[in-house]
Amino acid sequence: MKLIFAGPSFYGAEIEISSDIELRPPAAKGDVLRAVEQGADVIGLVDGYFESTAAVWHKEILHALSNGVRMYGAASIGALRAAECAAFGMTGIGAIYDAYAAGYLEDDAEVALLHAPQDLGYAPLSEPLVNVRATLNHLEQNGLISDRQCQALIEVASSIFYKARSWKAILARAALPANEHAHIDALVRSFRVDQKKNDAVALVKAVEQERGRRSAAPASAWQFSHTSYFRLLAT
Repeated sequence: MKLIFAGPSFYGAEIEISSDIELRPPAAKGDVLRAVEQGADVIGLVDGYFESTAAVWHKEILHALSNGVRMYGAASIGALRAAECAAFGMTGIGAIYDAYAAGYLEDDAEVALLHAPQDLGYAPLSEPLVNVRATLNHLEQNGLISDRQCQALIEVASSIFYKARSWKAILARAALPANEHAHIDALVRSFRVDQKKNDAVALVKAVEQERGRRSAAPASAWQFSHTSYFRLLAT
């Protein structure tokens, strides 16, 4: 069984998910463990809850890996957990994972965003900082804005609480002349990069290519320990 935990990172993605992949809502603590117990062989972790409920535990990911489940992570909390658990066999996908794995990104808040409920397709209601960085870096690399403008806008975006961050709020707080403000606003509307969506789509493609059965238990230098806290989670 193959499944993917995802929500707002998939919003607007024009991709057909293979019929052998089950798409589940964003993961919370215990969801990966339950998926393993239900027979999942391949798990893609994209989105997850972190504020209103406890986030996915590293321990349940290690449990999955120790049972031969192939774990992929990308785009959001999946990229974070993949960077943290890569040494144990979790596979990270995409530019956001690469940035965390390299230490270029460190803060969990880089991928945080406010979004609508499931009934409304998890539509994003704020702009995650990783998308702001990707968009501004794209504009700067293509000579559409200066390095000064790029760095100033990233600094402003970083200062805004994730639930309130939007391009309108970023540009409103930036000390830019009126002509620059209008110019950059137009550029963002035309060339905005949704890096979270791009990485989520890449994860889908990786999961689709996986075979649907568990690997042999990994022969590695680490061994899973059934600690008291994990036993509480599993009961």
